[in-house]
Order: sequence, then structure tokens, then C-alpha cells
Amino acid sequence: MARRKKNPWTSVGEIVVWVLFAVLLVPVGFAGWAVGHYTSLGKPSATKTVTETVTRTTTVTTASAAAPTPTTTAAAAAAGNPAKGKAVFASAGCAACHTFKPAGAAGTIGPDLDTALAADAKAAGMSLAAFTKESIVKPDAYIPKGYAKGIMPANFGSSLSSTQLGDLVAFLVSGS
Repeated sequence: MARRKKNPWTSVGEIVVWVLFAVLLVPVGFAGWAVGHYTSLGKPSATKTVTETVTRTTTVTTASAAAPTPTTTAAAAAAGNPAKGKAVFASAGCAACHTFKPAGAAGTIGPDLDTALAADAKAAGMSLAAFTKESIVKPDAYIPKGYAKGIMPANFGSSLSSTQLGDLVAFLVSGS
């Protein structure tokens, strides 16, 4: 009987290396997957979606014998103090989500207030001040393109006084 030639690829050492490789690969692979999926260590994800919606309001005035005096929500909204509005912007946490150069804010979660505010007001067919106030008080009334509903807190209408709201709107309008 002829002696069988030994396969050089299946030596005992080779088998031990492959077994160790397989035994170590599974836990290391699992650990890598776990670290990749749980690197935030309890912190919220950096990716957030912000949605803003504004409803259109129309003021109707009737003509009378006296000169008509139209009333607009824009005039009332912009009647605040922009300097005090900057402090409201900071204390309300607006800078955490919005970019706004006059406030030194560079947030990226919400719309860039330097550019998007005026464009969105125009798209909604509203004055800048009225649109800005509506966006703060009822953030889901108008959803800008690229953002989702329900991201901006809806409690600013109740948590800010009417004076603070007017000041904030005046600050945002003056910087746009």
C-alpha cells in the first residue's frame, strides 16, 4: 500500500490557529457592534429633526367714513425691544438649535434664522414679524422643508410673557 501524502494545510498548529481565530472573532465582533451602536453612553443622538409650521392669519378691516386704520399682528409683534430680545433668545435656549449671527448662535438642529426666517415668511405669505411670532407660539403651524413636525418645543407661547415674546420677535426681525 502506498503511503498517503500529508496535506500541508492541515497541520495541528494550523487547526489551533483557526480555532483561536474563530473563538476570538465572535466576541470581538460583538463588542465592536455594541460599541458602534451604543457609543452615546446615554446621551441623546446628535441627529434631530426640527419642524415648524405657521398658520396664516388675515386681518380684515372695513372702510368707514373716517380714514381706515388697519391693524396687523406684525406691528404688534415687532413692538418689542431687540436688546432685551437677545437676552430672551439666550435664556430660552434658542441658540442650542438655531443659527443666528446677531446672537452668536450656531445650532444646527433647527432652521438657520439668518436666512430661513425671511424665506419661510415669504413662502407662508405672512409678514416677517407675524410669521416669527407664529413660529414661536405655534411651532407646528408651518413646517419648513427638510424638517419634521414636533421637534421645536410648543410651550414658548405659555412660558414666555407677552413682553418677552415681543422682545424676542423684535430681536429676530431686526437681525434678519
